[in-house]
Amino acid sequence: MSTGTEAPAPRRRLFVLLPLLVFLGLAGLFLSQLLSGRDVAEIPSALIGLPAPQTSLPPLEGVNLPGLDSKSFAGRVTLVNVFASWCAPCREEHPVLLGLSQDKRFTLAALNYKDQPENARRFLGDLGNPYQAIGVDPAGRAAIDWGVYGVPETFVIGKDGKIAYKHVGPLTPESARDLLLPQIEKALAAPG
Repeated sequence: MSTGTEAPAPRRRLFVLLPLLVFLGLAGLFLSQLLSGRDVAEIPSALIGLPAPQTSLPPLEGVNLPGLDSKSFAGRVTLVNVFASWCAPCREEHPVLLGLSQDKRFTLAALNYKDQPENARRFLGDLGNPYQAIGVDPAGRAAIDWGVYGVPETFVIGKDGKIAYKHVGPLTPESARDLLLPQIEKALAAPG
């Protein structure tokens, strides 16, 4: 006895098979990503090879350093590190930045992201200040122009003022040695 409200048999099969097909498609996509050999943690930047965003951020008060100004990138390799005092991974990477600051072949500058000035000063006072310039971005608007996903992030700016490399996440001694330093060397060797 049919009540007239039942779906025809082919339609019922479609409702049963559709979730299975979607699941199999997603599983295939994830499997292909896993087997691709690509670092799935690496987030590509659309800004690589483009001029660094026009940035003119005021300095962090009380540290006697200039703010972050993209005009100062010309003719010199610059690392721009995005950090915040409230960022736990920023504390983890800080010793690596202190070590990098000893290399005078490039400038190490900072974009202080959505931070309170007194907290940023305390952070640098407690851990040391590796930066030669610190620009304050309290609303995070400049970080949007830079394509920042979160803190910390570090950019290598070539002598031509273009973004040569972007590292997402905290720098470790290994990532600095294996990923960042080769990019710095390449930027230093490139014509200005």
